[in-house]
Amino acid sequence: QVQLVESGGGSVQAGGSLRLSCEVRRDTYSTYCMAWFRQAPGKDREGVAAIDSDGTSTYSDSVKGRFSISKDNRKISAYLEMNSLKTEDTAMYYCAAEIAMVGACSSLFRTPAKFNKWGQGTQVTVSS
Repeated sequence: QVQLVESGGGSVQAGGSLRLSCEVRRDTYSTYCMAWFRQAPGKDREGVAAIDSDGTSTYSDSVKGRFSISKDNRKISAYLEMNSLKTEDTAMYYCAAEIAMVGACSSLFRTPAKFNKWGQGTQVTVSS
């Protein structure tokens, strides 16, 4: 069974940086759309960033210019570099993956329900 394994996260002061990692295990496909979502207490899950199998990336307006998503197709992994963190970035961060044609990722990103593979979540806490 395919698994998404996340690592990274933790606690940091505002202005600091963190890096999240997500690896797709037990699968050999490389044409995955991979994305990061987050959910704060009492709020809906929101998209953070997504990356297509050809490396094309999409970001939410709230993180554009501060976060950077990248991937390693050899390991079917995605990474989220988070810089200039703000207290409002505090949330549980989830990795998601879905096999998709190149170019479909930006559309998938707008509909979390279309992702069938999810990680267990990793907490990011930013203090002032």
